Amino acid sequence: MTTELVDYWQNYIDGKWVDGSDGGRIKVFNPADNSVLAEVAQGTAKDVDAAVAAARRVVASRALVDMRPMDRGRMVIDMGRKLRERKEQLAQLLTLDAGKRISEAMGELEGAAKYFEFYGGMADKIEGRYIPLGDGYVDYVVPVPYGVTAHIIPWNFPNNMIARSLAPALAAGNAAVIKAPELDPLTCYVFADLAREVGFPDGTVNIITGYGPEAGAALASHPDVDQIVFTGSVATGVSIMKSAAENVVPCVMELGGKSPGIVFPDADMENMVANMQAGIFMNSGQVCDAQSRLLAHADVYDEVVERMVAATEALKIGPGIEDSDITPLISPEQLNRVENYAQIGIQEGARAVTGGKRIDGMDGNYMQPTILADVTADMRVNQEEIFGPVLTVSKFETAEEALAIANGTEYGLAATVFTNDLDKAIWMTERLEAGQVHVNEWGVGGNETPFGGFKKSGIGREKGAEALASYYQSKNVGFKRLSRQG
Repeated sequence: MTTELVDYWQNYIDGKWVDGSDGGRIKVFNPADNSVLAEVAQGTAKDVDAAVAAARRVVASRALVDMRPMDRGRMVIDMGRKLRERKEQLAQLLTLDAGKRISEAMGELEGAAKYFEFYGGMADKIEGRYIPLGDGYVDYVVPVPYGVTAHIIPWNFPNNMIARSLAPALAAGNAAVIKAPELDPLTCYVFADLAREVGFPDGTVNIITGYGPEAGAALASHPDVDQIVFTGSVATGVSIMKSAAENVVPCVMELGGKSPGIVFPDADMENMVANMQAGIFMNSGQVCDAQSRLLAHADVYDEVVERMVAATEALKIGPGIEDSDITPLISPEQLNRVENYAQIGIQEGARAVTGGKRIDGMDGNYMQPTILADVTADMRVNQEEIFGPVLTVSKFETAEEALAIANGTEYGLAATVFTNDLDKAIWMTERLEAGQVHVNEWGVGGNETPFGGFKKSGIGREKGAEALASYYQSKNVGFKRLSRQG
């Protein structure tokens, strides 16, 4: 499969490029102007059956388990190397497909390559252990891959999300079925090429594009799937977990957030503005841990709002291929959702200090970068995930009040504290209900640091060494010796 733009892309099942079982196709649109980019084969429940069966044959053959882990790891590392070699060409395609700025597309692909390098290097470090039971007994624990892993991928960072779950899955010795997002699947197919080129057996990596209610639901409820990894909305995650419960299948769930940035009077204001701007406007706010709430101390509230408005109004708006700061949202439906939320905030009493509406006169799905000030804790825009370039600003008087506002949602994915007071920073980080807490920089960490949420932001962890344990289970083996020497 080429990394260039072509008219029609097939699904990849058992080492072959194939049409959907019923011949259906899905149109893929360019968010910058809503023109048709290409068509992809529409995967069905029947196609899911075929993909899962192919992965099951690989598991049953023990081809991955019997391989020396160092050799398997080297293959995973090679996938990252080959992905990096195609980074520039893939970034162009990803920008057209997802709408994001070209520099962010390059960063996403670079991050994806790093996942394969990181987890490939850990393949031979998955170890069992010996448990002493006394004379006459031998007992040990063996790490065993789950088998067939299902990966249901979101549209906001399709390559990154595939890499961060596929790399540890392969490193641990699993076979995978990937449901690519129907809104921007075109670059996802490269992972089929990579797996084939490095020598993984046919059926190890299978990639299907289809709609969630059909292909996604069929994969989540499939009785021959052994583990599920999902990133997306709480509602969809709950539905998948219900299906998984029917088959008693473990899940890793990353379900979004409403992450706050908390600004104290002693914060470095220039640093705060730069990090808040990155935290809310990266990928036009279509980020699960977007820093979508700004909590500012009363002493600096007006200054914070003024600085953020000035920085926001200086942003360049346009197509991602031009590396614009604010790029189109993924679809007209997403644009409607985000604009609706901005208007709800205004109706609830928030003050739109900049933005608040879609951008008229431009082709594509463009939303004004928006700041809503004077937001109170009970407003919907403070409580609900918007998933677009909309920042809410709230005022607090004390650290305890800031903590109550920050923790007062159903989410707990990330939070950032801006202060130069070490004691205050530690006090806040210990009490914030979030899987990632940063101080003075949004998104501190990388591929090597664990990522996941508290509360309804999810269960389990991705990234880092901690995530690798999600892709295998323990088998205990015990022996009683029936004869003795001497």
